[in-house]
Amino acid sequence: MDKLFAKFANATARISGSPPAFLICVLVVAAWAVSGPMFGFSQTWQLVINTGTTIVTFLMVFLIQNTQNRDGAAIQTKLDELILTSAAENQFIGIEKLTEKELEAMHAQCVEHARKVQERLDKVTAEREARTRSRASPKAKRAPAERPPAKNAPARRVKTS
Repeated sequence: MDKLFAKFANATARISGSPPAFLICVLVVAAWAVSGPMFGFSQTWQLVINTGTTIVTFLMVFLIQNTQNRDGAAIQTKLDELILTSAAENQFIGIEKLTEKELEAMHAQCVEHARKVQERLDKVTAEREARTRSRASPKAKRAPAERPPAKNAPARRVKTS
């Protein structure tokens, strides 16, 4: 039963979100509006569109919510698996079940951690730029020129790894 409902909910959500479904809805509303003069814009004429849209909306809310719940659970499961199989901190597994205050506290920790990492990155970048500038300056020392080997000197072996 669950699989059948899941398939139905997915198909309905996919179809109802399509351009042809939207066009059909626009045509139904246009036909209703055009038929107004024939029915004298009566209360019954208004009740038809109100009742129809209310019923469709009521049913679609449950189908779309079901689809979103399953999608959200699937995404959370995938994220948990990525956390478990990576070097990430396992404390993030299941945080979707935390309260708003607990989530805000974890977010604040992440922001603080990101700030510290950015500071380190800025420091390393500045140090790297300073080294690059010092190498490019004309006052930098040059390495001594290599002398050719003596006539009868044994050949140097270069280590390869």
